[in-house]
Order: sequence, then C-alpha cells, then structure tokens
Amino acid sequence: MSAIKESVDISCRPEEVFSYVTDPSHLPEWQESAVSVRPVGDAPLAVGSRVVVTRRIGRRDIPMTSEVTELDPPRSWRVDGIDGLIRGHVKGTIEPLGDGERSRLTMSLDFETHGIGKVLVPLVVRPHLRKEMPRNEQTLKKLLEGSA
Repeated sequence: MSAIKESVDISCRPEEVFSYVTDPSHLPEWQESAVSVRPVGDAPLAVGSRVVVTRRIGRRDIPMTSEVTELDPPRSWRVDGIDGLIRGHVKGTIEPLGDGERSRLTMSLDFETHGIGKVLVPLVVRPHLRKEMPRNEQTLKKLLEGSA
C-alpha cells in the first residue's frame, strides 16, 4: 500500500514550522491520537534521538518508540517506529513559499506491520489516519498562525 500523504500551507517561515513540528513535546498539542511524549535521554534532538509517544488507538493507550533517522533543518526530517506490531514511518518536508514568509508542510506516513498489525493497518489504522492527518495539519496551521 502507498503512504498516506498530506500537505498544508502555513503563514510562517520554514524555520518556525520546522522547529515546532520536530519538537516532540508539541505532538499532543496538534495530533489527535498523541496522549503523551517522553524523550529517551536528555540530549537535544538529533539523528538517533528516541522518543516514546503514547497514542490512543480506540480505547487503548499504546506506547510506541520512534527514532529520528533524518534531520535536515529547516527542510526535512524522518522518524521511524522501532517497536510494536505497527511501526509508523513519518517523512516531513517543508518548502518555502513566495518570499519565504510562508511554508508548505508535507507529511507522508507509511507502516511496517508485524503479527496482527498486518490485519489492523488496512482495516482500522489507515482509514482512521486518512481522516486524522488533515485535521492534525489544520490544527497545526491554526496553532502556528496564532488563530487557535
């Protein structure tokens, strides 16, 4: 299956967008399913950094560990799930628009599945995230543009 891909234009400089979206502590502010975030270690965000994000899926809160595998400020990043039955792989890119005072954020999400995850992703996870991702990006846009 192909990745789920969504884009949104934001009236903020790419550096501001990048700084906000790559700060894991902000995830619960703009992602509906993110309940909490706990960094693994206390070093600044870098390739190899890990974070445990607890996500509400249905009625369950499930912790998932992800690792930063690419970081190219303020243009792109990649975070890969490293545990669990469903491992998300997120690639984000930010391109400047016009005079550089606006940005286009594009996020692509794909999955690696194990065990029962092979059944859950097409039946439950993908349909849910196809609806959630555009809402998450609109929430992010409102937060960054100061209209939330």
